[in-house]
Amino acid sequence: MSSSAREQRRTTGIAIAPIAGQLLHGRSRPAASRLRSMAAGSFATARPEPREPAGRPGSVRGAVELNLHRLWIFMQVVEHQGFSAAAQKLYMSQPSVSNQVRRLEQSLRVPLIDRSGVRATPTAEGEVLAEYGKRVFLLADEAVAAVQQVSGLVNGRLLVGGSTTVATYLLPSLLARYRAAYPGIECDIFAGNNEAVQQRLLGGDIGVAVVAGAPHAGQLQAETVLEDRLVLVAPPAHPLAGRAGITPDTLHGARFLLREPGSQTRELQEQVLADWGLDAASRSDVWGPEAVKQCVSAGLGLTLISEHAVAQNLASGTLAVLPVHPAPRARPISLVRRRDRLLSPAERAFATLLRTLPDWPPEPGEPPPAAPTDAAPDDGPRT
Repeated sequence: MSSSAREQRRTTGIAIAPIAGQLLHGRSRPAASRLRSMAAGSFATARPEPREPAGRPGSVRGAVELNLHRLWIFMQVVEHQGFSAAAQKLYMSQPSVSNQVRRLEQSLRVPLIDRSGVRATPTAEGEVLAEYGKRVFLLADEAVAAVQQVSGLVNGRLLVGGSTTVATYLLPSLLARYRAAYPGIECDIFAGNNEAVQQRLLGGDIGVAVVAGAPHAGQLQAETVLEDRLVLVAPPAHPLAGRAGITPDTLHGARFLLREPGSQTRELQEQVLADWGLDAASRSDVWGPEAVKQCVSAGLGLTLISEHAVAQNLASGTLAVLPVHPAPRARPISLVRRRDRLLSPAERAFATLLRTLPDWPPEPGEPPPAAPTDAAPDDGPRT
């Protein structure tokens, strides 16, 4: 085999470096080491133009090469809207990132990034390439998952996305069970509100997630695995604490603390207040369930929050439930994945474990939550 043929063969490998995102527990391996471990993979394509008739000058169009390493760097520039931000994310220098993108543009013979503004934005050609790039790396992820199915669950890594409440109060105890069954699998959690988790799923950064409610994107598939209810909580010294038969009319004049926009809990809080005829009630936004609980304890207002988020607070007496009739309806806890993505063995094992849970597992030292006395009737079997 000639040296040129060997070189062409060497440059047709595929390597990927998916970024896991922000993690609640632990951090992913630095992106720089991932990129260094990537092969200098590329696709080379050539489309010869018809030669001119004999005796006339002719030409053959050269090969157009798509280097996957440079494609990944380009996609980070697009995602972070700048070379410096992408360099920081990739643990590279800014000139190096700029050089790799410029070489990609040279190989494709089109401008990919508009550098005239404050932010780096993709050109029309760049937008097309970015969309195909997502599909390329998603397909590469699936290829790795298919190969891993052969080796089983001896070792590997599991990244699970979770909406804030689920990631904080369900996934830690669930992943402890998972690790006990598969000690060779390292586990990471991406935590965010439903909107952030959905974007990570659609972008291919995570393969499986557990969220409160159900996603809206048609590309995602949701399966109800558990249920959760919101309860109205107040400080123990609140005038209504300990009273029975509380109605929405009793709550006129109260101030309500709501989760941030983009949270599924926020959507349900607004729905419950509307059902209670309290649309015009005074309200404030607070980001995250723990911050909400602290604000309630400080006397800043009342809140509707997951029964599982306050189980330990109720047991210790730092918060009190106000049993309002009618009580908020149950919401589903959903296992979510992309419809077109093949799950890895580690992800499939996680999904199987989640499906076997008869109920939300309590945290260590936490008593099982009691069902509200005014709970709405069951809507039927889980789907």
